[in-house]
Parts: sequence; structure tokens; C-alpha cells
Amino acid sequence: VQLVESGGGLVQAGGSLRLSCVASGRSFSSLPMGWFRQSPGKARELVAATSWNGGRTSYADSVKGRFTVSRDNAKNTAFLQMNSLRPEDTAGYYCAAPSTGSDYTLNIYDYDYWGQGTQVTVSS
Repeated sequence: VQLVESGGGLVQAGGSLRLSCVASGRSFSSLPMGWFRQSPGKARELVAATSWNGGRTSYADSVKGRFTVSRDNAKNTAFLQMNSLRPEDTAGYYCAAPSTGSDYTLNIYDYDYWGQGTQVTVSS
């Protein structure tokens, strides 16, 4: 599975961005996936995760109520809608998928496929 993110950019605090993750290769539609972020000097953290069909989702406490993960399996694409952005949301954002399973996983070590990342910068 190859994953390519897009949609990052510079936005003012309070603004919104929508990230996309397009998958190619092995069928993405049967796998769960997650969105991670990492800023300089910090560990990569899970932001949101979804099951293979989007029926189950999980969010980090820091983004609950502001971010929404979704997917369109017909287009092999996942999304992360980010609203009410804050300067502390500034980071590189990565989509990822495990090679097995159907339900989402919160364990970063379960994720085998990674995109190259897209930068999100939120100005105050």
C-alpha cells in the first residue's frame, strides 16, 4: 500500500483544513487506518483512527470535537477534517495503515504503511 497525503498548509488559529490520504496498491478499503502527527522534538502521536469501513473511530483527547476522520473506500481515500485549529496543532501529519486487521488500532507499532506527510502550520 502506498499512501500520499495532501491538504496541509498555513492557516490562522480558528481556521480549518482538510487533509486527504490517497492509497494505491493493495486494497486499502479492507484495512483500518490512522492519522498521526509529529512536531520537532516530540514523539509521533496518534490523532485519529478509523476501522476499515469508518464505522468505528477514535480520537486523541486533544482533538476531540474539532477533528473528524472519514474515508471513501470507493476512492481509496481517507480524510481528516480539522476545525478550530490551534497553534499547538502545528505539526507534520501522516496517514498510516496496518497490513492486517479491520478494526482501528491505537498502537503505533501496528502501522506498517506510512505516507510522506503533509505540513500543517497554525499561526496565532
